[in-house]
Formats: sequence, structure tokens, C-alpha cells
Amino acid sequence: MLKIYHNPRCKKSRAGLEFIKAKGLEAEVVEYLKNPISEDVLRLLLAKLHLNPQQIIRTQEDIYKKQFKGKNFNDDEWIKILVEYPNLIQRPIVEKKNSAVIGDPVDNLETFL
Repeated sequence: MLKIYHNPRCKKSRAGLEFIKAKGLEAEVVEYLKNPISEDVLRLLLAKLHLNPQQIIRTQEDIYKKQFKGKNFNDDEWIKILVEYPNLIQRPIVEKKNSAVIGDPVDNLETFL
């Protein structure tokens, strides 16, 4: 079964969820801003994405620009930051068994699914 880490206020995240539904697939929806993910879950997602924490950061967010831009953090520190400020995480992230993908652009989901 698919799992989508989703922000319903985000146009790109909504498009990802709509794409999954249009394909007739079911997915567990995790609204990660309401139900924050743990460091362990984020580490697993990063491993499935084959990315490091810096690669999933939304650098256009004000909080990033004001507090984190230009600063050097190691992966563990970035993970703690992303757990504390989940709005910095790229979205949507779609996960299945042993892999995951960032669903922006939606074309990423076509290949993944």
C-alpha cells in the first residue's frame, strides 16, 4: 500500500494525491503538519528516497531564509530541524515498501507508480 506525506494546503501536494486517486490507487494519507513525523521515520524516508536531508528542504520558505540559509549543519542536525519545522520538507512524499519519491513534479509519480 502507498503512503503519502501530504499537506492539504499545498497545491503540489494536492495534485500528487489527486494523481494517485485518478490512477485508482489507495494511499494512506499522513498529514505530517498535523501529525509530525519522528526522526526515525524521517531517516527511513530519506533512505528510501536515496537523498540526504538537505536535498528535501524547501528553501523558498521564509523560516528557511530567516533562520537556516547559509548555515552549515550536519545530517543529524538537519533531521532535527526538519522534524521541528516540518513545513520545510518537500511535498508530497509518496512511499511504498522499500522506496519513496518526491511527487513534485507529478511526473515523478508516473514513473514511480
